[in-house]
Amino acid sequence: MEYEIIRIKDRPKLKERAAQWYHSKWGIPLEAYQESIEVSLQTDTGVPSWYVCMDGDRIIAGMGVIENDFHDRKDLTPNVCAVYTEEAYRCKGIAGKLLQFVCDDMAAMGIDTLYLLTDHTGFYERYGWEFFCMVYGDGEPEPSRMYVHRQQALHQSSYK
Repeated sequence: MEYEIIRIKDRPKLKERAAQWYHSKWGIPLEAYQESIEVSLQTDTGVPSWYVCMDGDRIIAGMGVIENDFHDRKDLTPNVCAVYTEEAYRCKGIAGKLLQFVCDDMAAMGIDTLYLLTDHTGFYERYGWEFFCMVYGDGEPEPSRMYVHRQQALHQSSYK
């Protein structure tokens, strides 16, 4: 099957559906997603950015890039956030393709280092992410795993 990865900035008509979808998955207030997606449509810095993967007209996966994913290490920025794949679409490589798409997109904008906060172990390593350190999520009593992904920014030239 063919799925389409879309940067919301490139298809702004999806902004409300995407905000609703993210809200339904994470329980963060709808307004927070609406506001962040709206800012992403108006910025050229790359942060924030929001992405979805579509199967026809259905959102089946998504993630965003924001300054800080609600944790105490404000120096570790920007963060990939809200990573989610619908259960029926898991174990098909969709999350990996979406992660690579986002990393490549950020690198094309000159952002070659991304961070990601998660409780997963082993998953992100498959896609080139490395464990970086433990951090505390806002209001969380136990620390979570912070991962880092580095790649050469695509806009840089290789002069000798």
